[in-house]
Amino acid sequence: MRTFACACGNTLYFENTRCLACGRGVGFLPDVRRLSAFEIEASGTLRALADGRRYRRCRNQSDYEVCNWLVPAEDTQEYCASCRLNRFIPSLDDPQNLTLWYRIEGAKRRLLYSLYALGLPVTGRDKDPARGLAFEFLADPLAGEDEFVNEAAPRHRVMTGHRTGVITINIMEAEDSVRERIRVQMNERYRTLLGHFRHESGHYYWDRLIVGTQRVEGFRALFGDERVDYAEAMRRYYAAGPPPGWWQFWISAYASMHPWEDWAETWAHYLHMVDTLETAHDFESSIGGRSLSSVAAVGTLAASAYGAFGSFDALMEDWGRLSVALNALNRSMGLPDAYPFAVAGGALEKLRYVHTVIHAGCEGGRT
Repeated sequence: MRTFACACGNTLYFENTRCLACGRGVGFLPDVRRLSAFEIEASGTLRALADGRRYRRCRNQSDYEVCNWLVPAEDTQEYCASCRLNRFIPSLDDPQNLTLWYRIEGAKRRLLYSLYALGLPVTGRDKDPARGLAFEFLADPLAGEDEFVNEAAPRHRVMTGHRTGVITINIMEAEDSVRERIRVQMNERYRTLLGHFRHESGHYYWDRLIVGTQRVEGFRALFGDERVDYAEAMRRYYAAGPPPGWWQFWISAYASMHPWEDWAETWAHYLHMVDTLETAHDFESSIGGRSLSSVAAVGTLAASAYGAFGSFDALMEDWGRLSVALNALNRSMGLPDAYPFAVAGGALEKLRYVHTVIHAGCEGGRT
């Protein structure tokens, strides 16, 4: 994620709604992927100072102050490109849910920024009602609300996951204490709200970029046959855990459960890498006397220094140097490693595969 500049020269960050230096309102322009200050015209429309075009606020900003993306004035939609992907939001009768929803929207917009930067297709339900991308942010039912609850049966839980283009997030994943408790209980090294979005988007893009294409055989050669019974694989994983020496073949223990989860975990890690490298590049970071490159700074993966197949090695070299530095900095602050993973062997080749698939996808390829 890069930083942006206000018309007054002050630094702006992706979540900002106002410049703290000059006081101008600011909003994100998804069509050009820029955060811009704006002037309010007599008609009430907003003139973006970054490109001179006219916009208006997303309805979720006007009504709830949970969004900072703008809608082009000529667009007939009330909601921005991000919010119009929502199918369900949590009940706002509970004031806590507004706070959780705000955090969820922030993570979702960071995901979308990365997808746009990589040139990947983002098709909503309005364009593809059967398989388009959509989001549901749901809460577990309260005691007494679930008609099937009784003493012998636990009440229904909202499961974070993906199904035919719909990404569902249990809103309690936005509550830090709850998410950390789950992470410890499940013996996970890493669990974040943004990580959930990246992982579930991997399932979505498996459907978009792998299913029904010539890439399936290459996928199976690396990740395994996804046709094996998922329920049985899940039962086996939670009963026995990952196989010994799993780190030689998978990016995480959870990735060893099933080829679908292996792909989604690897996809999420790829997004972790390119987004963090963009941030480091934006702050003009260099390690060992060499500057770090970026994908999104130049528009798409295809145009970046990492675009060609062979340049995956350059990406991994940059990531290796940066992740070691990040972990060392965290340890200096008494914090856990920022990137508690080791990429080697089979996991490295799977990341290379994701890189080539994204590279083809951002060029519009579907072979």
